[in-house]
Amino acid sequence: MEYVSTRGAAPVLGFADVTLAGLASDGGLYVPRHWPSLSADEIADLAGLSYVETAVRICRPFVADALDEAELRTLLTRAYASFSHAATVPLVQLDHQHWLLELFHGPTLAFKDVAMQALGQMFERFLSGSGRHLTVIGATSGDTGSAAINALAGRAGVEVFMLHPKGRVSEVQRRQMTTVLAPNVHNIAVEGSFDDAQALVKAMFNDAAFAARFPLSAVNSINWARLMFQIVYYFYAAVRLGAPGRAVAFSVPTGNFGDVFAGYVAARMGLPIERLVVATNENDILHRALSVGDYSVGQVAPTSSPSMDIQVSSNFERLLYDLHGRDGAACAATMRGFEASRALAIAPAMRAEAARLFASARIDTDTMAQAMRWAQNSCGQILDPHTAIGLAAARQHAGQAPMVTLATAHPAKFGDAVERACGLRPALPARVAGLFDREERYETLPAELGAVEDYIAARARARSAA
Repeated sequence: MEYVSTRGAAPVLGFADVTLAGLASDGGLYVPRHWPSLSADEIADLAGLSYVETAVRICRPFVADALDEAELRTLLTRAYASFSHAATVPLVQLDHQHWLLELFHGPTLAFKDVAMQALGQMFERFLSGSGRHLTVIGATSGDTGSAAINALAGRAGVEVFMLHPKGRVSEVQRRQMTTVLAPNVHNIAVEGSFDDAQALVKAMFNDAAFAARFPLSAVNSINWARLMFQIVYYFYAAVRLGAPGRAVAFSVPTGNFGDVFAGYVAARMGLPIERLVVATNENDILHRALSVGDYSVGQVAPTSSPSMDIQVSSNFERLLYDLHGRDGAACAATMRGFEASRALAIAPAMRAEAARLFASARIDTDTMAQAMRWAQNSCGQILDPHTAIGLAAARQHAGQAPMVTLATAHPAKFGDAVERACGLRPALPARVAGLFDREERYETLPAELGAVEDYIAARARARSAA
């Protein structure tokens, strides 16, 4: 399997190099040269398999020669051994049509663990014995950071620098990052929004002089391997609800478009998905783009669903690449225009093509709280605010197919929001007990490229020292 950039000018890479690189050198995002496909019989054969075995079959075409099947199975077995539920990502029924896919049984209580635990194993495997090291740089709106830090803390050959928007993540999210005191972990609180932090990460990758000094890699969903691991749970859930014999719909709370793009890839591979509902909060750039073609950046509004407080959705570029007919030069021109003007009008033909699979909804705080109360009173389920946004959107777009809402975080990560909506405060699971008693360590920096690069340069291992 070869990987190409959405902007068409970066070198073509294999899976191992794409995993270690993250962002393409031309500023684009790597995608497979072609989407692999599974037949109806191959999808049907997934029924009854464990999550690990499902992941082996889905990931194998993307990994190709980088790992053999036995190595891939071993890596995935290790990755999911730390999950607290035997099913890894269990399905929970709410009523005759609605289901939750619980993705929060990993070590940091969020869906990012599903991909990040496996990515950490892959980093270690591809670096082992090579003499190489990585400077991993990431931006987080809350959950990516803790998942990446948990997966990479203490691993040889990896130095982690994680940026989060100061004061704009929940206390649990912050502490899950800043109480990890491993010497290879560095937390940076950026005085700005997630979009500011994400822009800094991209700027560092695009700073040729800086990138020449340090071997940079990414753990955000700009990294293709992150998305690959997320494709798996769409297949795992759908076959348990009748696929390929019947279609299944999914509602995905999303800000950066990565989690729902994984569903798009599953559909391109042959999974019968009736609809992918893109559920946003008040930061609704994705809803505007898909519903009226307005992909323009506004001010980030802080909400009680902070992981979705995003106005620039990096992974949307991967969809635009396909909507441009996989023409890298055309996609590059579109993205240059967007980066210059902070606005993009989606052509009607492209929007119509996207609408064949995607629907969208903007869910405000009151509607989110109503969904929380419905789940509690009618189904006995306590939801975090992001999952509640997904459920509210799912109920708006329900059709004939079973509707699966991705439950992206444990409600205890957002205790204040849950308590405001439902009148109760969910307890943290025992596996993260003592979080509030631990020492924190992080640095506060302005959202300025020079300040962040200077901080990293003073602590990272330079390429020449390898």
